[in-house]
Amino acid sequence: MAFDSKLLDGIVVFVEVVQSGSLTLAAQNTGHSTSYISKEIKQLEDRVGVRLLHRTTRSQSLTPEGELYFDQCLQIVSDAEQAETMVGGRQLEPKGTLKVSCPVSFGLSHIRPILAKFTEMYPQIVLDLELNDRKVDMIAEGVDVVIRASAQAEDSSLISRRFMQSYGITLASPAYLARYGTPTHPLELANRSTIVYSYLKKFDTWVYKKAGEEDIPVKLNSRVITNSPEMILALCIAGQGIIRTPIFNIGDALETGELVELLSDYDRFPVDVCLVYPSRKHMSAKVRGFIDFIVEELGD
Repeated sequence: MAFDSKLLDGIVVFVEVVQSGSLTLAAQNTGHSTSYISKEIKQLEDRVGVRLLHRTTRSQSLTPEGELYFDQCLQIVSDAEQAETMVGGRQLEPKGTLKVSCPVSFGLSHIRPILAKFTEMYPQIVLDLELNDRKVDMIAEGVDVVIRASAQAEDSSLISRRFMQSYGITLASPAYLARYGTPTHPLELANRSTIVYSYLKKFDTWVYKKAGEEDIPVKLNSRVITNSPEMILALCIAGQGIIRTPIFNIGDALETGELVELLSDYDRFPVDVCLVYPSRKHMSAKVRGFIDFIVEELGD
């Protein structure tokens, strides 16, 4: 890239103008005159070759190009501030709102027991914890961290840090097995009632593996398709069908005898539990604090 000594000129002023809401307030906040602020914005627009702000005597607003440019400039300013903090040896105190998305079952079984410890450790963080099982658009929804359980990562543009490995098993209730018999081969499941999780890419097919043998894909005859692991578990316990789900979704149902594991001579399928966050955002103190806490408390 060719050297440009003016590459960053006007960016800090531009960010201040947008965040302040007016040239006048930006001038007051920076200790400059309004004419100086206006000149800086004009020179910046001339350099990038597009109009960034619609300006009238009473109001201002970003142009579409200005919105895109502002997002990048805000990141540049934030990164510069973070760099100075790191070089100066100062640690920012974790604070502000931290938005986290987490699967419902995992949140209730693993996150709920440690929440009090987290809030005591970071009293200036406001934790906005959303429990849901849908796929979250982190950027569009402004989510800082997603806890995701998946057999494989789906979005290479995000940082995905595995902190726990679970596994999935095939289950049925004793009542169901007494009525319909116990399957001894995966292909028998094609003729059984199954209850499946709709958020999986191929929810209508389960694949079974055994060392040294070819994979066995099973096309299912699903009785219920749902996006709720809690519903899947409840229906299975009620004898309504066979399920395949991560072990952290079933609580103590195996220990109490409410459910029985099937086809245990086949490999249990691995499920990585990961902390996912946008790779383009610098890691704030609140995000770093949350990630370190989860890894320390729940990491394998």
